[in-house]
Amino acid sequence: MSESPIDPHAHHHAHCLPFSAQLLGAAGTKPRTRFRFWAPSCKSVQIAVESGAAQGAHDMTPTGNGWFEATVDCGAGTLYRFRLDGEQLVPDPASRFQPQDVHGPSEVIDPRAYRWEHTSWHGRPWEETVLYELHVGAMGGYAGVQKRLPELAALGVTAIELMPLNDFPGKHNWGYDGVLPYAPDSAYGRPEELKALIDAAHGLGLMVFLDVVYNHFGPDGNYLHAYASSFFRDGTHTPWGPAIDFNRNEVSDFFTDNAVYWINEYRIDGLRFDAVHAIDNHEWLRKLSHHIRAAVQHGRHVHLVLENEHNSASLLDTHFDAQWNDDAHNTLHVLLTGETEGYYHAYEDQPVRRLARVLSEGFAYQGDPSPIHDGAPRGESSGHLSPTSFVMFLQNHDQIGNRAFGERLRKLTSDQALRAATGLLLLSPQIPLLFMDEQYGSTQPFLFFTDYTGDLANAVREGRRREFARFSSFSDEKKRAQIPDPNDVGTFNASSPPAPGEAAAANDDAQAKDRLDWMHFYKSALAVRAKLITPRLKHGKALGASVLGAANGGDANALVARWKLGDGETLSVALNLSKENVALEQIPAGKVIFETPPRVREQVAAGTLPPDTFVAWLTGDVSDYAIGHDARIAGKQERHA
Repeated sequence: MSESPIDPHAHHHAHCLPFSAQLLGAAGTKPRTRFRFWAPSCKSVQIAVESGAAQGAHDMTPTGNGWFEATVDCGAGTLYRFRLDGEQLVPDPASRFQPQDVHGPSEVIDPRAYRWEHTSWHGRPWEETVLYELHVGAMGGYAGVQKRLPELAALGVTAIELMPLNDFPGKHNWGYDGVLPYAPDSAYGRPEELKALIDAAHGLGLMVFLDVVYNHFGPDGNYLHAYASSFFRDGTHTPWGPAIDFNRNEVSDFFTDNAVYWINEYRIDGLRFDAVHAIDNHEWLRKLSHHIRAAVQHGRHVHLVLENEHNSASLLDTHFDAQWNDDAHNTLHVLLTGETEGYYHAYEDQPVRRLARVLSEGFAYQGDPSPIHDGAPRGESSGHLSPTSFVMFLQNHDQIGNRAFGERLRKLTSDQALRAATGLLLLSPQIPLLFMDEQYGSTQPFLFFTDYTGDLANAVREGRRREFARFSSFSDEKKRAQIPDPNDVGTFNASSPPAPGEAAAANDDAQAKDRLDWMHFYKSALAVRAKLITPRLKHGKALGASVLGAANGGDANALVARWKLGDGETLSVALNLSKENVALEQIPAGKVIFETPPRVREQVAAGTLPPDTFVAWLTGDVSDYAIGHDARIAGKQERHA
């Protein structure tokens, strides 16, 4: 059990794992460690201690059902591996730390060694969430991220979301090729440095979310097949290999304990579950949710978010707080860029009407036939769900990094159109997610990167280039050969944003002003959200969205959407992503609380919605908080707040 449910003000937190290496005894006593390991494919297992006085091989006792156990006189800092049937050495699958990477020995960690400072932190309600997704390695490791926390808190972000930390091979990886889900990767720092990052975030009022990958293991460093072949289902395959058998108790416990471990030992505030459609087991996902919530200290806010291609709204009714809303992104991307290849093909037909459905009902696909799923129905009815059940984004690691050259959205559309769409992102009742450095109007690419060697490196490089052969712009082999090599360290470096001081030094005055202007735009919108919208979000519901007509007949890429907020007031927004003026025959009720471009409200009040425009209105007493994205007005907003 974790200490957290017992003493909410404890300075030391640990989740007692029923497997792996667990320190025994009280502080000051002779150190001893219990090792427990599930290896149903093996006849015998030894602990190979590789450091300290207990160095050498120690036999483990079989205890039934494939389990082996031993207690050794050793403590924190001890390096160890498991020896299978007297031969192969493997790391602990639930290792808390791998100082020498995935093929090296595991290290015994004392989780109570870190003293937490912000012990009264209990999180924040879900409706207050403004997510900021980042890659820890690209931002300088745990220490590098920690240095940026004050600027993110000042921006109006309320939660950072860390891309997966589970140990992966090499120094550079997105994290989705991890093989040891309990071990935060050593390339970013030690476990206590990760805890210091989380502790510092809590001190600034920031939640910390972690992206966890339970649907597969990476191709290098996963030894489970050597000692626990029944971890996987025979004959059932995923894009990453044999499917994991979540119906087996030992497997289920391995992942549910992992989730609780992050929440109670590292005091993580929320988990984002990667690609649960590949798990394809709703019963297990519901059990996972129950298990997590039962293990969390009473009164603490912990949030569970899905990525799910299947749009399973039923999982959001009671078990999970929200889902990443790919439908929102995809419709907006088509409207902003005109791109319709790949999965954007499913959104090229009347994208503004799909966006209207997203704003009024959550998902665009709610059981409708999908052209990218061979016409099969995709999704479930979602209109009954709260708008906060959906995480909206314009950019994230996938949507940028899965492009051949990792272009940011600013490279693909006009600044004014992007600002209009960003206004919708930051001021709609759906939960907004930003991607690292987005607030500066960044044009720096975020590329796909790994750190493989040999045949695997070649396979990954060539496989990625083959993926793009079906796109018209990459039909030529010479063009595909220009796609950056994921294993080239330059690819990683090109994806790593400069530290704030470095950015200022590297930019000329015009570039510096551009970055500052974009930052003020985001900061202004988030100030309006925090003051006027967030307090009203709980129990809010959509009132519908209408598509506006073009001057020459038919639909314009423009709409008006309305929501009744929790206090009974009405939030309305108008968005025009077309290249022509659109008639706004009925002006929404309320006071303008945000507009882009500046001073567009006069035209809107006269019944015209100009191109690339976003306006938000709120009924009720909004005092004098009506602002645009002018930095001086934003400062006034902050002083009032």
